[in-house]
Amino acid sequence: MESYEIFKDLAIIIISAKLFGLLARKLKAPQVVGEIVAGLIIGPCVLGWVNVDESGFLTKMAEIGVVLLMFMAGLGTNLKDLLKTGPVAFLIACFGVFVPMGAGFLYYSAFYGWSAVGTPEFYKAVFIGVILTATSVSITVQTLHELGHLKGKIGTTILSAAIIDDVIGILVLTFVVSFKDSNTKISSVCMNTILFFVMAIVGGVICYYLFRYIDKKYPHQRRIPIFGLALCFGMAYIAEEWFGIADITGAYVAGIILCSIHDSAYIARKMDINAYMIFGPIFFTSIGLKTDVTGMTSEILLFSIGFVLIGMISKVIGCGLCAKLFRYKNKDAMKIGVGMMTRGEVALIVSQKGLNVGLMEPVYFTAVILLIMCSSIITPVLMKLLYRGEKPEGAAVSAK
Repeated sequence: MESYEIFKDLAIIIISAKLFGLLARKLKAPQVVGEIVAGLIIGPCVLGWVNVDESGFLTKMAEIGVVLLMFMAGLGTNLKDLLKTGPVAFLIACFGVFVPMGAGFLYYSAFYGWSAVGTPEFYKAVFIGVILTATSVSITVQTLHELGHLKGKIGTTILSAAIIDDVIGILVLTFVVSFKDSNTKISSVCMNTILFFVMAIVGGVICYYLFRYIDKKYPHQRRIPIFGLALCFGMAYIAEEWFGIADITGAYVAGIILCSIHDSAYIARKMDINAYMIFGPIFFTSIGLKTDVTGMTSEILLFSIGFVLIGMISKVIGCGLCAKLFRYKNKDAMKIGVGMMTRGEVALIVSQKGLNVGLMEPVYFTAVILLIMCSSIITPVLMKLLYRGEKPEGAAVSAK
């Protein structure tokens, strides 16, 4: 492929991602679903306008995109709220991670046959469970905002649990990815993980005070997001190269380090241009480009349907059951379970990581995309039914 051909590919990807993203939003579906569908249509499966490049340029840009998206997720974390939530949100998050993970593992094993511990198939089954751990509450937030219940007890619990859910899910991903090598020892994985987070805490405190000083001395100046971007890429590299931990974990931690400084929103706005104008669409479109629908068999379709059902039901059971243990009423426990049911970007990011390290086949992207679409459509409907007849608990905050 000629070097200048990449410009044609980029133009097609960016335009199609935007158009299909807008169409998805019109249909009340997440924009990322439209971007993935755009990749399917312009890719080898349908029109063949863009192919997965042999040079790896698009793949590398997609990798930058996923790192930036996780950095943005970290920046958007409210650390004070996270620390105030207490044991309730933490345990709901734990149930919301480990119940779907166990359900996903059991489903894959029952569908394809049980494998011995430590074999590649065993870790593929575990990884299918890991995909189901992710929660994306953006749809739930918008629904609660419209209903006037975003600032209520249930809304606050869902938001706090979702944040902790992502943190635990990324930790689980780190462990599973580390075990992809059959020679890996549990002790070395645990030690590397502990060392990374010790480094992250010590280095994070130093970076936080350094950035806070720069923030006070040079408020709202471009050097702050530039240094923040460097921290993001540096943490991603250190996590992967020095500790064998997923690069997205390093990027997420970098975002958490900076989420409490005064100019964190300013950094996020500057990152937004890069993440959501260029690298983000390339990442989500590349998933569509890599999704192998030609290999879709009746077996894979049947697996995908079961995967969607297990993914949604296990979240409701896990989170709802835990809420019930804390004496929430049946209806309120169901609200929490349904509110935690939606999947989105994080599930795709986890899936992409699994594809990169050989823990997942491209054909299973179809199941993940179906889960995102179905959960995004069903969640608002169920939430509105559960809140029917209830008075708003507070004024809604305008969504940006």
